[in-house]
Amino acid sequence: MGRRLRGLKARQVINAFIRAGGIKKLGKGSHINIKMPNGAIITIPGRGELKVGLIKAAIRKSGLTEEQFLKFL
Repeated sequence: MGRRLRGLKARQVINAFIRAGGIKKLGKGSHINIKMPNGAIITIPGRGELKVGLIKAAIRKSGLTEEQFLKFL
């Protein structure tokens, strides 16, 4: 499962969380905060390629499964 999460850019991940119902808000510096429908706030760096562990932690915090997240990509 983690292989499909490799090599994802920050923009792709942010847009997937927005499609899943998240609301984008500005964070500090280049970071983006996304408020999810379950009330969780996910902070993601705004640029570059994200590591798999960071993406998995954000998916867990958002209340989605990896399969659900991959559908929003």
